[in-house]
Amino acid sequence: MSIYAKDTDPAFQAAGATLGLEIWCIENQKLVSVPKSSHGRFYSGSTYLILSTILPKSGALQHDIHYWTGKNANKVDSVLASDKALELDAALGSCTVQYMELQGRETGKFLSYFKPCIIPIEGVYASQKDHLKRETYKVTLLACKGDHVVHVKEVPFSRSSLNHNDVFILDTASKIFLFSGCNSSIQERAKALEVVQYIKENKHSGNCEVATVEDGKFVGDPDVGEFWSLFGGYAPIPQDSPSPVQKQSEAPFVKLSWITTRGKLDPCQTDSFSKEMLETDKCYMLDCNSEIFVWMGRHTSVTERKTSISATEDFLRNQGRSAGTHVTNITEGLETAKFRSYFYNWPQTVELKLYEEGRDKVAAMFKQQGYAVQELPDEEDIQPFIDCRGKLKVWWVDGDRLSLVPASEQRKLFSGDCYILQYTYLGNERDENLFYAWLGRGSVMEDKRDAISHMNAMVESGRGKPVVAQILENKEPSQFFSILQTLIVFKGGRSQRYKKFVAEMGIADETYDESKTALFRVQGMSPHNMQAIQVDTVWGSLNSSYCYILQTGTSVITWIGNLSSARDHDLLDRMLELINPTWQAISVREGSESDVFWSALGEKAEYARGKEIKGYIEDPHLFMLSGTEGDFKVQEIYNFTQDDLNTEDMLVLDCHIEIYVWIGSLSNIKSKQQALTLGLKFLETDVLMEGLSLETPIYVVSEGHEPPFFTRFFEWDPSKSNMHGNSFERKLAILKGKPQQLQAPIRNSWKAPMTPDILRSKSLSSNGRRRSFSPAPGASFPIIKSSSAPIVRKLFRGSSLNGSPDESFASAVSLESEEMLSKNAGNIQANGTEDHINLSVYPYERLTVNSKDPETSIDITKREAYLSEEEFKVKFGMTKRDFYKLPKWKQNKQKISLHLF
Repeated sequence: MSIYAKDTDPAFQAAGATLGLEIWCIENQKLVSVPKSSHGRFYSGSTYLILSTILPKSGALQHDIHYWTGKNANKVDSVLASDKALELDAALGSCTVQYMELQGRETGKFLSYFKPCIIPIEGVYASQKDHLKRETYKVTLLACKGDHVVHVKEVPFSRSSLNHNDVFILDTASKIFLFSGCNSSIQERAKALEVVQYIKENKHSGNCEVATVEDGKFVGDPDVGEFWSLFGGYAPIPQDSPSPVQKQSEAPFVKLSWITTRGKLDPCQTDSFSKEMLETDKCYMLDCNSEIFVWMGRHTSVTERKTSISATEDFLRNQGRSAGTHVTNITEGLETAKFRSYFYNWPQTVELKLYEEGRDKVAAMFKQQGYAVQELPDEEDIQPFIDCRGKLKVWWVDGDRLSLVPASEQRKLFSGDCYILQYTYLGNERDENLFYAWLGRGSVMEDKRDAISHMNAMVESGRGKPVVAQILENKEPSQFFSILQTLIVFKGGRSQRYKKFVAEMGIADETYDESKTALFRVQGMSPHNMQAIQVDTVWGSLNSSYCYILQTGTSVITWIGNLSSARDHDLLDRMLELINPTWQAISVREGSESDVFWSALGEKAEYARGKEIKGYIEDPHLFMLSGTEGDFKVQEIYNFTQDDLNTEDMLVLDCHIEIYVWIGSLSNIKSKQQALTLGLKFLETDVLMEGLSLETPIYVVSEGHEPPFFTRFFEWDPSKSNMHGNSFERKLAILKGKPQQLQAPIRNSWKAPMTPDILRSKSLSSNGRRRSFSPAPGASFPIIKSSSAPIVRKLFRGSSLNGSPDESFASAVSLESEEMLSKNAGNIQANGTEDHINLSVYPYERLTVNSKDPETSIDITKREAYLSEEEFKVKFGMTKRDFYKLPKWKQNKQKISLHLF
């Protein structure tokens, strides 16, 4: 709160200091506070002021002001409400966006505060009397429009009020009827059922019957007969006369005018607008035909702002504009995305928002006032989203060929190649699968396309609906790192196309081998989430915030940046052992480097020496996507809940650092590839103008198989996502207390996808011609943006099937059952107990890496597992159970010392 001026209305005392809604009504030309018990009840003869205060994850309080005018309210109250909105804005430090709301024409954002709806009441609000009492129950007919936010309007109780396009609610003393026009959508009918539930609970205390009547179906249903009897008997509803179709111009009408201090409009004589045109000591009106924006410079007075708003309202009346024209008042620096979209190349401003120190102060302030505000936890303290003790498989993509990567090599990827990763974990009473297409930055486009095509083919051929994602090297989400636990990314590639590309371009092949000089940047959040990334061997690759490993032909040097932390130093030691446990490194701190170090990096140059600032986490936004790629429409859903995930829809959850494309079971999206393409289209649209990159990670999530790292953004009820039927049938079952009849059966296991060989054979029809399952030639694929999602602490400790680098996916699947006994014989679960497999036992001398008589049938990544319990305890000084409780790096260290690694 800013310091109040002397003329600030006493009703605004402490306004904005509490999270949630604060509502005032104008009564006798004065503001009176509306108690919370009356929030959402609006009188058509009154005018209200609504303040919404939220605390986003960025830590900076956000205020929105709405002033709502009933259809029967007088003009004096309406003008006073707009003045009071500006007064409240000034009291809050001119940091609000203000919306003019008219009864029946409210914005979706306003209606989202009062889910499922607001039902305006006839009359005038009075604070000193019980204005809710009624002597007799009034039968009302309500018209409902909207599929995510619903506009409810009382219409005359007459047959002539009904039509085929809308949904109607007839509320009587003993029964509520829902009448669905034959042209209304399933989503609108489902939303109207929420209104029925609201009326039943609030006006009938939960004690009344509910009946549904479908337009055009009248025979043999007593509820239908009773419904029409209330209208004096059945008669057909006349067909609506078709309204003339108005073709919208590609470029909507937009006009910018300067509002003088006397309230006159001075149009700008140009059709192309830029931010520089908006002077900070002036006010402007942006006329977008169906919407009006009033932009107020920071250096304008409250009086000038009042004049501007009055001039805008006079303009609307004189122009005879529709009552549905929305007016939004914006202060400089708080421009909405829609406003900015009308200006050419509006600059992307990166402001350091309240995040670390500030967010804690704000949270503490609200806690002191008794509000349960949860502070953002440190990254290392965040619990895992999924079970990280699952099974990992990795395939290397080489054109049409997939090769299963041995378990010991799964965490070593090459920048010039592409890979497919399948992670299987225990979800809600069943195995769930997560597929990644990892696209190396140096890989060629053909390999990227093949990787995505292979992944989609594997997913479509398997049973179940796994989550799929495609990510670009150096833009991986933290969830990916948590699954792998450790990751080493080498330069270069091994695919045929990569080799051919560097040869044709005359580029030096940088593919890593130990004989070359190499520089690795070490990064990560914990020992369970750490990476070593090979970077260019030049000065510019260094950064004071990190630690590095420099490998030359004769020595290994570790470089410790001055701004690195103790955690970074620990990760450096661990990663050094994982890359090559035989290396004996020389450690140097920044500023004390030897000539050998600098000479290996070539010509001296500047490098980053400043501390890298951690970005804040954006609040998620939910959008409904409609149409096709050619006719693409996006609509934001404010204050979203799980109930907004209609089974007929496709939605995008925009988390800025990654997006989730959610596919409803009854949506018209039939493939993951189609969903990925529309996800890319969403990124291109950049609705919020937040600078979304086309490299932002895109997850595709199917209804009923939502992973915890998606459901964490909702108050999630798993039973709702496991129901059959359309959204109307589901809501009706819940309303009548019979949701269990519509629940889908829980599938217990994942059916292995078809192998590439089987897919190729199935893609041939009886006449021998190929049926392609790959995307169209020339299709582009999105590449993905970095994520700072909270990390997973628990680790994947088991191993996947092993195989040589040349082993194909087909061979791996066919041999899976045979390999379970030998390859996974030494698999020890995370709790330290052995799998129920009879292990073969061999003497220590036959298990060592330098054995003269080695046993060839063992899993070489788990040599120690074949020791007897007695010999294991002698060699390791502990039991197997205790050994497998140690961190992986400590296990490896002991195995190295015993020549078992």
